[in-house]
Amino acid sequence: MRNRAALAIEDQLVAIPAGSQSLYGKLTVPLESSGLILFAQGSSSGLRNPRSRYADRYVERMLNESNLATLVVDLLTVEEQEIDLRTKRLRLNIALLAERLIGVADWFTQYPDTKGLRLGYFGTDTGIAAALEAAAVRADQVGAITSRGGRPDLAGAALVRVSAPTLLIVGGNDLEAVKPNRDAFKQLKCEKQFALVPGATRSFEEPVALDEVAALARRWYYRHLVG
Repeated sequence: MRNRAALAIEDQLVAIPAGSQSLYGKLTVPLESSGLILFAQGSSSGLRNPRSRYADRYVERMLNESNLATLVVDLLTVEEQEIDLRTKRLRLNIALLAERLIGVADWFTQYPDTKGLRLGYFGTDTGIAAALEAAAVRADQVGAITSRGGRPDLAGAALVRVSAPTLLIVGGNDLEAVKPNRDAFKQLKCEKQFALVPGATRSFEEPVALDEVAALARRWYYRHLVG
């Protein structure tokens, strides 16, 4: 059943300081939020990518209806996104993206509508590598992590230092992603789960694929974040 209180909350557009510039995001806070899920995204899966936004918006809505707040933010500034569209290099700068994530997490702990909420990460593409690296640096800040078809292997040496329970979700037909995700999974020393969604590709556009992603993520956060 849908939570009517959650559906009554409108999205807020927020600007988060990043040095002399700002990162832009969309914050949704249900009336009785039991946690906040920060969607960690690089340029290729950011707010301006319609295909990725459809997939993540679907998951967001399911989490909101379960009284979980969500914050979707591009980890690159507008100027950096323009550069990345040409070079595709900044989205691979995991250290930079992780630093930005930590800054966003610090911001939300002070924001009136979200301070006091426990934090979880939902990573896509290179954003999951940044989330894992950020969680390794700030182990006390992150309660749970979920990845949708991302590249956790790019977190490198940070993988063994992650203590937050981590769920890796991969499409069964996303052959390029299965091996990197399995390799990263083996390196994780925290509580973990590897979920393969049969028949799904990287975009998870197939029927019921996003339902499965949302259900897996929701259970994971309720188990490890809400308790």
